Parts: sequence; structure tokens; C-alpha cells
Amino acid sequence: MDSLPRTAAALERGLAEGWHPGSQLYISHRGRVLGSFALGDSGPGTPMAQDSLFLWLSATKPIGAVAIAQLWEQGVIGLDDAVAQHIPDFAAGDKAGITLRHILTHTGGFRHLRFGWPEEPWESIIDNLCAAKKEPRWEPGHKAGYHMASSWFVLGELVRRLDGRPFSAYVRQEIFEPLGMTNCWVGMPESDFERHQERLVWSFDTATGGLDPHPWHERPQVVGCSPGGNGRGPMAELGRFYEMLLGGGQRDGVRILATPTVEAITARHRVGLFDHTFRCVMDWGLGVIPNSSYLDEPDLPYHYGRAASRRTFGHSGYRSTLACCDPEHQLVVSAGFNGTPSEANHRLRARELMAAIYEDLGLS
Repeated sequence: MDSLPRTAAALERGLAEGWHPGSQLYISHRGRVLGSFALGDSGPGTPMAQDSLFLWLSATKPIGAVAIAQLWEQGVIGLDDAVAQHIPDFAAGDKAGITLRHILTHTGGFRHLRFGWPEEPWESIIDNLCAAKKEPRWEPGHKAGYHMASSWFVLGELVRRLDGRPFSAYVRQEIFEPLGMTNCWVGMPESDFERHQERLVWSFDTATGGLDPHPWHERPQVVGCSPGGNGRGPMAELGRFYEMLLGGGQRDGVRILATPTVEAITARHRVGLFDHTFRCVMDWGLGVIPNSSYLDEPDLPYHYGRAASRRTFGHSGYRSTLACCDPEHQLVVSAGFNGTPSEANHRLRARELMAAIYEDLGLS
């Protein structure tokens, strides 16, 4: 990393501070890969490798958004379709008016955390979400609050009903494999789990200065499909996904989406609303988060750094991952840290890394 000294220092600081035992970083600029880096350890006694399988957590969500966008392009679903038009049981609990656009912008109002994953089978999880009540005094589209997982299970069920394949198979066959993301899954088949178990990156709770492992590398958390939360693969391969978006829906001649569709999902569809989960005002696209740093919110989560252009978009995962694309600077960054420090330390870590990248590239 001699050509990126500030970036290297930012990664090394995280190791020294005990924020994470290991990390992966991928950077491409104007179509040229500047590096795919692996530092530290992926698990007890296991060095991090470039092809170690990182858990993306909520950085998975844009995958589901692109799957829905593909079905939208095919004309089998509309963004303003009520979910209940395709999943009739979802209308229960005052949820009949919730649309796909509400789900993709986190304005639907069913932020439920207890619905059975990963213990219960897919069908039971969907039944539980269909039976759940909308949150009281929540008008869909007019009140916002980040839905950690619940709404993306509904998107996954829409994919299954409209296409016929389980969500995990659909994204593997229609997004990952065409893009050469052959080491990526959202819900890994049992046979692949057996083959790749030793490549799984462990995640550690480092918020109190210790190194306590999260259970996220264990079989139920890996095999069960969580459409907005358990995508995994090398961070370099997640970078390919953003290079496709930067390329207007194609990469290396493989087209995943039409260019106008990419422009639609990365535009701001939710502007100036207070997010009742993150407790700040932030904008939203359709399943991706546009750069909201212009709002000067002191506690803005999922930040791309002060040097990122306003056109930057992406998604991060709980105190651990960051992936984004800056079209103005033709920059793609995908970073993973296998430690979850305090929220304040993670925000500091992510912002320092992004600032260092822009400085090293002369973009700040």
C-alpha cells in the first residue's frame, strides 16, 4: 500500500486501537483497480486473505434493491404497487397501503425485530411479518425509520413469488454469477457451507475493549437467508457490484440493469425526513443511501466522508462494513472490518478511512 500511505495508516490505526482484528479493502478509480488489501486476522489464528468471506450485514440491502429493479424493468411489478397486491396476507395489521417504494425508502412502518430469523423456516418468517401490525400513528411515506431486516424479507418474498426462485438462488444466478462474484451468497447452501466454512470471517464485539465473537459465522446465521443482512463474500467482489452501478448497470460487457433504472434507484426518493431509528434527518434512494453529509447532522450514520461528492451513494453494515460509489470522481470503495466497536469509534474509523482515500488520490 505504498501508493496509499494515509489509507494504510487508517487501517493500521484500527488494528492498534483494538477496533478490529482484521480488515479487507478494495478501491477502484476511473476503471483501474488500485488495490485489494487484506490485513490482520479473519478469525482465531487465521490470517485475513483477499478471498476470505466477509459478512456484509446491511451492506447487503442494495443487492435486494437491484433484484427488485430487475423485476420492475421486466414489467412484473411497479414501485407504487401495494405489497398486498402480490402478497395478499400482508394487508393484515393495517398494512394494506404499504407499497414497494415505502419499503425501499424505509417509510413503511413495520420495524419489527422479532419475526423468527434464523430459527424459523422462511415460510414461518413471512407468515409472522404478514400477521404483524403496522406501527401506530405511522402514515407510510410520510414518516421514516430504518427497518433493520423486516422489510427486506418482504422484498425477498416478492422476488420468490414473482420469479419462482428463492431469493438466495435468484441473486446468485442473476446478479452474482454474471458479475463474476462467484464467492458471494445471501444465504449459503449447506453444501457450500461445508466447503467454505474455514474461509468465513469471524466478527467480534470490540465495543468494551474485548474480543468477544459474534455468532454470525455459525451455521444458522450463514445458511439461513436474510435478504437485507447476511450477504457475504470478499469485499473486492462487492466492489464489482458497485462498479456495475457506476457503469450504468453493466460491467465488462455484462448488463444487469438499464442505465435509467440505475439512475432511478440511486436518486433521492426520500428527502429531509427525520429517521426515527437513526434519530437524524437523512435522505434515501431506493434501497441505497445517497450522501447526506450536506445536511450537517452531527450524528449522521453511514457517512462517506466530507470529500465525497453529493452524488455518492452506497450502503453500510452495522459497525463493520462500508461500500459506496462516487460517480463524480469515478471511485468505488468497499471496506470490511471484523470488529464492532462503539458507534462513535466506528464512525470515526469509517470517516478517517474515507478521508485518507480521497487525500491519497488527490480528490479532497
